[in-house]
Amino acid sequence: MTRITSAIAAAALTLAALPGAAQEPVVRSHVEPDSVMIGDRFDYIIDVEKDLVQVVEFPSFTGSPEGDFELVEEFPVDTLLRDGRHLKLRKRYRMAAFEEGNFNLGAAAVLYADKNILDTLRGRDSVYLRVNTFQIDSTSQSIYDLKPQKTLPFRMAEISGYLWWGTLVLIVLVVGLWGLVRYLRSRGKRLGDLFRPAPPLPPHVGAIRALEALHNQKLWQNNRHKQYYSGLTDILRTYIAGRWGVGAMEMTSDEIIDAMRGIELPDKARMDLTSLLRTADLAKFAKMAPDAEQNENDYLKAYYFVEETKPASEQAEEPEGEEIMKN
Repeated sequence: MTRITSAIAAAALTLAALPGAAQEPVVRSHVEPDSVMIGDRFDYIIDVEKDLVQVVEFPSFTGSPEGDFELVEEFPVDTLLRDGRHLKLRKRYRMAAFEEGNFNLGAAAVLYADKNILDTLRGRDSVYLRVNTFQIDSTSQSIYDLKPQKTLPFRMAEISGYLWWGTLVLIVLVVGLWGLVRYLRSRGKRLGDLFRPAPPLPPHVGAIRALEALHNQKLWQNNRHKQYYSGLTDILRTYIAGRWGVGAMEMTSDEIIDAMRGIELPDKARMDLTSLLRTADLAKFAKMAPDAEQNENDYLKAYYFVEETKPASEQAEEPEGEEIMKN
């Protein structure tokens, strides 16, 4: 009989040690402190004791639906005790109370998962909180009117620092303005010249700069022939409009060629303009992709068209060295 009793006890201990025989987690909760003033904060704490292989998930919430409580901060889960397979976990929620009274926060609940088990575990005891407010005895307190505004006497020391600094800044400004006026007079200019807008660039100067900027974009090298020829023709249209007053921006290529017939141009410039406009139409509307040599030649045609047709006064001002190089 003693042997049978010992065997049963050993089997019970063995089953208790198996993971599947582990007891359900124990859930407890409390608040710290359990009595606060209205607007103060308190900690809602949930403790869970469980086996190592058991999984629990603590709740997430923002406060009460009625607005009596509000979540201020949620702390990560902390391990209070670890003894072999036995764990004690703690979850802390920092809350704020905004309504006076005695509140039953209920029993804490956690989600429990173990093998094929999925359940909600609740604590045994409910949690209570007392929220107090300030008691005002209106019978012993008198009501006073608002105090009138008190007028203080003016003292010079209050603004003396501002006056000294303001005077110093004014002197610096006057001296700087006087020096600027003298500098401008020495160069034959007036103060009003500083605020005049810069004169517009001559059409040929703007065209040359635009052509150089377009060339640096390397559009046709990246198979963007349509954008390249659109840029070339737009620059020439702008130059023609500024140079001769022709509405080239609203004209087709044929209309531009017809309009330029009545303008005296070098034969080469006229032929270059016509050839460039024809090629541009094919590249923009017929999706033609000219080769590298033609792309560079069309750029040079546009460049030299501007150079050969700019005002005679601008050409006369070129240095003698450049004339010699051209010859």
